[in-house]
Amino acid sequence: MSGRVLVIDPSERLDLIRGLASEVRVSILKLLRNGEEKNVNQIAEQLGLPQSTVSSNLQVLEDTGLITTVTRKARKGSQKVCKTAFTEILVGFRDNLPEAGDGAIEVSMPLGLYTSCDVTGPCGLCSTDGVIGLLDVPDTFLDPNRMKAGLLWFTRGYVEYQFPNNTKLNRTRPKALEFSMELSSEVPGTAADWPSDIFLEVNGVDIGTWTSPGDFGDKRGVYTPDWWKLAGSQYGKLKNWRITGKGSFIDGMQISDVTLDDLLIDQHRSIRMRVGVKEDAEHPGGMNIFGKGFGNYDQDIVLRIAT
Repeated sequence: MSGRVLVIDPSERLDLIRGLASEVRVSILKLLRNGEEKNVNQIAEQLGLPQSTVSSNLQVLEDTGLITTVTRKARKGSQKVCKTAFTEILVGFRDNLPEAGDGAIEVSMPLGLYTSCDVTGPCGLCSTDGVIGLLDVPDTFLDPNRMKAGLLWFTRGYVEYQFPNNTKLNRTRPKALEFSMELSSEVPGTAADWPSDIFLEVNGVDIGTWTSPGDFGDKRGVYTPDWWKLAGSQYGKLKNWRITGKGSFIDGMQISDVTLDDLLIDQHRSIRMRVGVKEDAEHPGGMNIFGKGFGNYDQDIVLRIAT
């Protein structure tokens, strides 16, 4: 993806710093820096390294989001090709959002308390006790028992939440908004290589898209209940969308030039957040949202406002 710049705070992305702490991995990134796609054999040949060494290091780079991979047809079957996700990586410390109680407002929104939805199947809702309503029936998303949901999934569409605009009530001005939630792609069963473009909108403004690499089921989620079948989605990745006066970011990476001023926070009694998968997404791989009692992070959707 030519021209993409990653800005990271090492205190937030130690996994990425570790991913860079290898001569082999740095050499791979340099080889791919012009955006050219290469397979494992090509990289191994050009670097003069064993294929097994290249494969293991590519996996680290993929896990940290420094490269992307796609499967393409080959003369015999298929092959995985790689390309760099960024042309430039900048490391620097940024001001943290203050802890709640130190000039920050935090609201935790249960998954089932969405105020609007429009989803397509396969789809469903679960509480820690069992399945809610009927699977793969979009109208189930209107079931009153949705309030108990700890996991929801759908193929296309969105769910929208309304958070109270406490800055208007407190007559304070926000410096940054941050939405935190655990997400993954959605496929019948699971698939580690199943990309999906998941978007976020705030007050009707498109903030940006994160491409989930897959639907994870290699091991049971830390909090996923025992009754939930192991063949189903187990956990996601904790993603943080942050909107400031300088732009919008995902996990420290700037994804758009949308700023707080574009959201007109002071003109609304609530802060509307919509998350989903668009009909025209390049990678329409569905989505899971994991809340309390599911996944690897025992939290619902969290809004934090620095004031």
